[in-house]
Amino acid sequence: MPLIIGEKAPDFTLQTDDGTPITLSQLRPSKVVLYFYPKDNTPGCTKEACDFRESFDAFKATGALVLGISKDSMQSHVRFRAKYHLPFPLLVDINGEVCKLYGVLNEKSLWGRIGLGIERATFLIDETGLIAAIWRKVTVKDHVKQVYDALI
Repeated sequence: MPLIIGEKAPDFTLQTDDGTPITLSQLRPSKVVLYFYPKDNTPGCTKEACDFRESFDAFKATGALVLGISKDSMQSHVRFRAKYHLPFPLLVDINGEVCKLYGVLNEKSLWGRIGLGIERATFLIDETGLIAAIWRKVTVKDHVKQVYDALI
């Protein structure tokens, strides 16, 4: 069943790109922007990450934390984050367990082959741990502005 606005965000613990474990519930009372993206170093994912980077100070000023999640390895995240100077952590979900919890791991077709892939999506989680907003099947252009506007 898909997650809905107003319900408690599923809790999880994942490692960041530097190996530090992060547990969602331990981030309270901060707001959290949790964005799921398909793959490091691909055009859309790079654009989205860089858009969050460019707006990072504005998000920080609202008290919100930005976290990116994909199924890439820790080493891939380290390189991606360093290459684009991303000021926020990237969480490692290699087995896709958190992606499944949030309903963003779906069948995709690429080059005629069907497989499981991450649907680009963002969840805004409020200070109490409830889902305040959801963006699914995100189009990168202007997405970060939409998320920021929902915060203010």
